[in-house]
Amino acid sequence: MNIRSLLLSSAAAASVLFGAAAAQAQSPSGQAAAGQTPPVGADARSTLSPGLHDAGQAISNLTLEHSVRPAPGFFDPEAIFAPPTREEAEAARARAAAVEAGTAEPPPPRRYSPLAMANSDMAMTNGRLFVGNFNGFNAYDVSGEGAPELLLSVVCPGGQGDLSVHGNLLFMSVEQNRARLDCGVRDAEGEVNAERFRGIRIFDISDLSAPRQIAAVQTCRGSHTHTLVPHPTDANVLYVYNSATSSVRKSDELAGCRDGEPGENPETALYSIDVIKVPLNAPAQAAIVNRPRIFADRETGEIAGLWKGGRFGVASQSSAVTNHCHDITVYPEIGLAAGACSGNGILLDISDPENPARISELFDPDMAYWHSATFNTTGDKVLFTDEWGGGTSARCRAEDPHSWGADLIAAIENGRLVGKSFFKLPAAQTASENCVAHNGNLIPVPGRDLMLQAWYQGGVSIVDFTDPARPMEIAYFDRGPIDAERLMVGGHWSAYWFNGRIYASEIARGFDVLSLEPSEHLSAAEIAVAERVMQGTINPQTQSRPVWEDHPDVAAAYLDQLARSNGIETGLAQRARTAVQQWRDGRPNRARATELSQALAVVPEKTPPADAARLKALSELFARLGRGR
Repeated sequence: MNIRSLLLSSAAAASVLFGAAAAQAQSPSGQAAAGQTPPVGADARSTLSPGLHDAGQAISNLTLEHSVRPAPGFFDPEAIFAPPTREEAEAARARAAAVEAGTAEPPPPRRYSPLAMANSDMAMTNGRLFVGNFNGFNAYDVSGEGAPELLLSVVCPGGQGDLSVHGNLLFMSVEQNRARLDCGVRDAEGEVNAERFRGIRIFDISDLSAPRQIAAVQTCRGSHTHTLVPHPTDANVLYVYNSATSSVRKSDELAGCRDGEPGENPETALYSIDVIKVPLNAPAQAAIVNRPRIFADRETGEIAGLWKGGRFGVASQSSAVTNHCHDITVYPEIGLAAGACSGNGILLDISDPENPARISELFDPDMAYWHSATFNTTGDKVLFTDEWGGGTSARCRAEDPHSWGADLIAAIENGRLVGKSFFKLPAAQTASENCVAHNGNLIPVPGRDLMLQAWYQGGVSIVDFTDPARPMEIAYFDRGPIDAERLMVGGHWSAYWFNGRIYASEIARGFDVLSLEPSEHLSAAEIAVAERVMQGTINPQTQSRPVWEDHPDVAAAYLDQLARSNGIETGLAQRARTAVQQWRDGRPNRARATELSQALAVVPEKTPPADAARLKALSELFARLGRGR
């Protein structure tokens, strides 16, 4: 197992675990040195006023265009979850013991289960935004310039409601015991219930006025999240990688489901994922075709071959055992998937998508729970998130370790994951705000790796991880806590770049639509290029490589980046900008473009890799312009 060398981790852990010297101190300027976590401190986000729909706001280098409140039937203030305090938990245990002893009456049933109406993940297709919810899902028309328009609401409880779309099919993750096959609102009760559903629902959404559930693939542990994986050669076949995190069902309820550790039960439903095959000409026949043991030891074949859980040394935190994946992100164009798998980050070869095979794994003592993964555009880096505290705890306070509940940025070197640095939200949050690294995707700016990300009640943040050793925040949006005194679970579940805008689902408040603003960190040309990238369907855990058309803005974007990093000689930059302006004016000088291409192709020694790649891309762009393409 690959254990990353010390990034910013606790200096004490360094000496205990690796015999290394203490981690290098932060520079006086407050900027993190290479491989260190940027400092966490107070800024405008740290003291925002509380409120449900009237909380204070802080925003930098973004514009809030729309805030859309929850759809009718998908919000009740009583459904907002407040995790029990220590005293409340102790009182509940004492009462449960008294009930069992026959000395007290059971408490009245709760009206809502935790997160019963929480918004969750999103997907987009053909100008329609689908927003998942623990109570079902909603669809909005976002094809125009105005506010999103509600098109459809489907009540289908069961959590957590993560969604993906392929053509006229919508896929939905269901994991809770209360869920029913028929989407009924009455809980499926009891240890065994023939009407219970846990797994992947498939809806036909060809007619949005009358969506139909056409398949329900039962799984042993339900479905927490899922990933769509296209077949590399057969357009009629789609695979679904199912990631399940919940308990194993009784075999009396679903045949073949077995619990326990592999030493006691080699057929256990733990330590695997589900591979579901969907014949697109007959999606009702979708079925599990493989449960690969992707955590097995390569040499011994031991099923439980990765991290066993617990603490790694005296100064690390307790981390999860690797017996499931939380999220798997696939990048079909490079034949790889990155799995955030509880106690490890892993890299999978998916050239044969029905039989994914692990090729690398990474362990880090500061990662409590590997939660999600995102490749950069070139596929040589992966940003992993750590959901320390499960998403319902305050984990961005000033006193919290800066490398816990953060992003871990890894490079892929010779097929191996190699940890490079951590990034954590740099603004301290209050004790009444659940906050930790959560879901996001890339903003398609050529020459840069920009991660858009949700941090629950820490808001939305954009981090530049082009240099994996020096990640830096460049924009943010945040609200104050729902309640100033009591932690009420809310905030942004996910934040995604969808065809020129940022859509951020809010657990309790609906969702937000934001746009980028030019700043010292991001130029107008870079924004214009990103906004021009359009995709028919976007499922965040199925990455695709963006395509940038040859355009003056692309050239200007590279030049802005090179100017920002002092990566180009001044005279050459001026000549290039003159040529870009001529191109923009409709009178490109092809001879000058060819000359510039040749000049840009000469990359000085010691040029940083990112700038070398920009110079190369700019040279090739001018070469195509010179040839009249």
